Amino acid sequence: MSALEVLTQVFPVYLLIIGGALARWVGLVKRGNDDAILHLVFHVMYPCFILDKVLGSDSVRDFGSVAWGLGMGFGMTVVGFGIAWLAASALRYQKGHGKRTFAVGAGVQNFGYTAIPVVERMWAGTGAIAMLFVHNLGVELAVWSVGVMLMSGDKRVPWRRIVNGPTVSVVVGLTLVGLGWDREVTGPPREAMKWLGAGAFPLAIFVTGAVMMDLIGKERPTWKASLGGSVVRLALVPVVMLAAAKWLPLPVTLKQVMVVQAAMPAAMTPILLAKLYGGRPAVAVEVVVATTLASLITLPFVLLWGRAWVGL
Repeated sequence: MSALEVLTQVFPVYLLIIGGALARWVGLVKRGNDDAILHLVFHVMYPCFILDKVLGSDSVRDFGSVAWGLGMGFGMTVVGFGIAWLAASALRYQKGHGKRTFAVGAGVQNFGYTAIPVVERMWAGTGAIAMLFVHNLGVELAVWSVGVMLMSGDKRVPWRRIVNGPTVSVVVGLTLVGLGWDREVTGPPREAMKWLGAGAFPLAIFVTGAVMMDLIGKERPTWKASLGGSVVRLALVPVVMLAAAKWLPLPVTLKQVMVVQAAMPAAMTPILLAKLYGGRPAVAVEVVVATTLASLITLPFVLLWGRAWVGL
């Protein structure tokens, strides 16, 4: 596949982001509706989507594959935090002035709504999408433990926040698969679950575009956050991820997930963490916006080169 063909495959994701931003700009999507929509997506539609993809997937029947997925999700996120922390020091960020926020913001990739359609379009029918959710459970554990401690400087972990719709649905799905009961979830209930789940990520990405429109222009851009965050998130961390995918004895579906994750821009979760735990939200916002815009150019090349280098 050429870079143009890959870009054609993933460009619908960016069109949804742009559409959401334009809808906010012209007033079609009101700010007061965001919480209700995202609440519905996060607690109902997204868990249905996860269950529909995990149930019946052979890629997560093997305990070793599941353990690798969880481990790589957690481990690569912590490695990302470490690389971003070193970069923050090189960029002369100081504690209390954005260093912690930069480390968390540039250290974790978008592992949810943006990654899902890319994995589905790149690796349809391989079981990679089910493995992505296992991997994401590891990322969630890293974000709400190591990420929170890094952002707040506190060693206490808000474990209750890890217990949410998506993580519970992953655990329930893996349990049913492990017991062999997933094949019994059929008929109208499964069809209704599939219908609910189908609209989860398009709606979430659309609203994400609207939220990003609110964030743009709130703070004066700085080269440290924009350029530095892009180098960390779209160059340094991807090299480590792709090296792990190439040389570690990972399941093929997890290697596929790692290639896509290496190409992803920064996640939006650190913006929330910065607001909750005394960070600098403006730094996280700038990293998200800059890496998202830059990934429109870098993403197809990382996917192409990464897939060839890893040997997929």
